Amino acid sequence: MQRLFVPRLGPSVPRRGNAISAGFGRAVLRLAGWSFAGSVPDVAKAVVIVAPHTSNWDFLIGVAAMFALGLRVVFLGKHTLFRWPLGAVMRWLGGIPVDRRLASGVVEATVGLLGARERMILALAPEGTRRRVERWKTGFYHVARAADVPILPIAFDWTRRQVRIGELFYTTGDLEGDVAALERFFAGLEGRRRG
Repeated sequence: MQRLFVPRLGPSVPRRGNAISAGFGRAVLRLAGWSFAGSVPDVAKAVVIVAPHTSNWDFLIGVAAMFALGLRVVFLGKHTLFRWPLGAVMRWLGGIPVDRRLASGVVEATVGLLGARERMILALAPEGTRRRVERWKTGFYHVARAADVPILPIAFDWTRRQVRIGELFYTTGDLEGDVAALERFFAGLEGRRRG
């Protein structure tokens, strides 16, 4: 079996795990036939947008990639995922529950969280759901803009089974133009449609 290329993390990037968890993540990716493309920029804070998000399998690939890299990630998740027995695991993985019915103030609270931490990589799915959407939700953009942190696009390319890491993107204040530029990174990619 071919050795898995895993991008190295710079000194500023928040880390988690050890050789055992990294080995576990790499083994899962190798067994599933996945690889990495691109490099992780050396930043202490960023908003990572992951797309396309079409399946629960995306989360499992994301967790394996996180462990393989040794990357500490914080993510927002539907509050129902944080009930017993999964709640403790989801929090341990970096999850923060959000009740979508009471979504007002989430952007402000998330900006506050980014501001309060010295290092934080926040991962979000811009679609906001596993269903096909015509337009992304823009909360990720408003968080990055208000917190003055870059956006890092990461694609789960199910056709090539590749975790594609893009270039850092700095917002300009032109919401429509910036979102369109970010969407181009994901153009033509298909997610996993089942499960």
